[in-house]
Amino acid sequence: MNNSISEASGEAPVYTLTSRLTLGHEQQSKHNCKEAAKTTQSKQEQTEDIPKEDAVSVVLHKEWKLKIGGSSITDGKTGRMTAGPQSVNAKEPIRSSVFEKWEMMDRDEQRSLAKRQLSEESKKNCTHRLMKSTVMKEEDSRKTSTTASGKLRKLQKDLIPNPEVFRKFDAHAINTGRELRIKQIFSVQAITQTITEGAMGDLDKLRAIWIWLCHNIEYDVEGYLGLTEKVCSPELVILTRRGLHLQSYECYTGIECREVSGHGKGVGYRQDQSYQNTKSSHMWNAVFLDGYWYLLDACWGAGRVDLDNRAFIKRYKEFYFLTDPENFINSHYPDEEEWQLLESPIELEEFEKRVLKTSEFYRLNLTLIHPKHFLIVTENGEATILMSFPQPVDFTYQISQPSSHELQQLSNSTGLLTSTRHSMELRLMPTKSGTYEVRVFARPGNTSKAFSWVCSFQLECPTPKTSEELPENPYVSWCLQPDAMSLGLKPCEYGNDIIFLESGCFKLVLKTTRPLMMLCELSNKDLDKTLAEKCLAIQTEPDQLTCNVLCPYRGYYRLSVFVRDWVNAADSFQNAGNFLLCCTGGPVNLNELFPCGLSSCCGPGIRALEAGLSRFSHTEALVYTPQGNCNITFQNPQDLDLHAVLTKEQCNQPATSLLSNHVLFTHNGSKVTISIVLPEYGVYKLGLYGKTSFKQEFTLLCEYILKNTSANKWHPFPCMYKAWKRGSVLFEPRTGLLEASSWVKFRVRVPKARKVSVQGDQRVDLQLSKSRVWEGTVFTGC
Repeated sequence: MNNSISEASGEAPVYTLTSRLTLGHEQQSKHNCKEAAKTTQSKQEQTEDIPKEDAVSVVLHKEWKLKIGGSSITDGKTGRMTAGPQSVNAKEPIRSSVFEKWEMMDRDEQRSLAKRQLSEESKKNCTHRLMKSTVMKEEDSRKTSTTASGKLRKLQKDLIPNPEVFRKFDAHAINTGRELRIKQIFSVQAITQTITEGAMGDLDKLRAIWIWLCHNIEYDVEGYLGLTEKVCSPELVILTRRGLHLQSYECYTGIECREVSGHGKGVGYRQDQSYQNTKSSHMWNAVFLDGYWYLLDACWGAGRVDLDNRAFIKRYKEFYFLTDPENFINSHYPDEEEWQLLESPIELEEFEKRVLKTSEFYRLNLTLIHPKHFLIVTENGEATILMSFPQPVDFTYQISQPSSHELQQLSNSTGLLTSTRHSMELRLMPTKSGTYEVRVFARPGNTSKAFSWVCSFQLECPTPKTSEELPENPYVSWCLQPDAMSLGLKPCEYGNDIIFLESGCFKLVLKTTRPLMMLCELSNKDLDKTLAEKCLAIQTEPDQLTCNVLCPYRGYYRLSVFVRDWVNAADSFQNAGNFLLCCTGGPVNLNELFPCGLSSCCGPGIRALEAGLSRFSHTEALVYTPQGNCNITFQNPQDLDLHAVLTKEQCNQPATSLLSNHVLFTHNGSKVTISIVLPEYGVYKLGLYGKTSFKQEFTLLCEYILKNTSANKWHPFPCMYKAWKRGSVLFEPRTGLLEASSWVKFRVRVPKARKVSVQGDQRVDLQLSKSRVWEGTVFTGC
């Protein structure tokens, strides 16, 4: 740094600040900057020769000017802007220094402040002048903001409520940069002046330079790897659009900029990496705007380095522009503590332990609740990651394990991820002991955008919780999906816990805000698709959905639920939730599974209600018949034509409708009774059909699943013919098989009949009783 004061003109001191910055994850080249500042108590001071090329005087304060030569911007992942740093370690060459003015104060206070601003070497080479009282107050205020005081610092959101305010400047910087490149203009000063044209203040100028850098300069990966000659000069960097030591252009706009060196968690970073006793490998920038210091990294803002393919991936990241120190410190640790810009600076050891969070983590407004450090150790075979967020976010994750010097990605059956509209929980349960790498990915909720990596962890499992893997979940999230409410579902009682079953049976009930159609899918390592279909029975009601589940094996099951609006048949089904079941005992016998071919209208539901049927005696899909027979009643006020079909599978053969005589309809006004007698032990399906006129076909209204646990064998009902019309009632006998040579009493009601006879050995006319029932006794004969 060169310090000069005009001898005759009385101009304010002018300083020249030169600096370079390099990309993180490479050895930083040292910048040999001469600094000789000799001050005397007289008004005349002798000045060293300073570079004239690309130098311009800039008014910083009332009586001060700062003349800055070239500086640089880059880092190991994406070029970072840097400016002249404060004093560095006395053992290294001085890179830059800023002469601060002091207010009249106690000498001890001066010494304390100076100690934080200047290195020992700077204090030997520089003396400080006292200025007028008004100037000293202004400089003291500025110097206070240079320290780690968080009280005098604005957050990024306070300075930039919305990046959209820069749309005009961003477009100008990008378009102008393209035109200058076409015209082959590579002058640093010319480019800076052109792209900042029309800027209203320092923030606009800084933004224009930042955008130009992020969109025009990329990291020289091959130079970094030593495959080609490194590009260093500013003009050559601009010409080739790549470099390792990029130049910083804030100096040409009058913005005070510092180059900050330190460690960055970028290219080649390992979660267990130690930075103790190692040289810094990265550089970034601090800029002074409106009395405050801000941090930025143009290298990481421009993209990332892909060492595997020896390429720089251009991908703009807004996050690294004036990043809040609390977030910046998770990936950038400066050599000088004061450039943390934190009220309570952290130690290097803490920096090493902190979770690596990407820019996408902050863009999605995620907050990591647990853990605070990247290393997590299972307790009782389980570890948990918790996050919160203000807006809906979708999540997924990857878990890998080292194998032959490579990471082998494992299935997602190691974790149980649950997410709500404002929180996410990932429960990790490895089936084997060992060390794992866990990467969490996220995207804005209710979108089809690609998932982006947001943070990473290292998992150590001394003792696994279970040796059985969880079922694969292609929908990632367990329990209800975060957008389940928008799909029409209410919150349910099933949280993120595993649902343990002791009987092999489970009934999932989901309340709804509107009529929905539901489909379900059951998955288990031993369950094929055909068998899985016989384990589910779905009932759809106007205000709730029910899925009855049977588990034929012990172990874990995934039950996935899909819904759509009932009225919009053309809509596609969407995954609304996934539930983890664990059958610990009493699995269901394979011969007692549900009948195949069940519809989603098991039990009385929306279809039956739409047809006008109501007041069912059996409101659930499952009907247990311990005696082998039952009566199902309901109201039919619209006088529908009804028909029922009873079937039973035999030895895994398709069901037949040979059991029609085991069903008997009885109509009593609007009340309908369906009497069922089951011939043997087992599971049956009863389908109820209806139509409103003879021109229509019968449509399915609902299905019942009948489980007969009785050993009784019931005979079928008598055959009915067309003459047996609605309103006819058979009281006795109720069986279609009569004993030979026996007297049998008959009691029937036949509306509008004038005469009723029974044909046996002989024809017998029945008599009409006072209760309008035809009665008589008949001998069956041989």
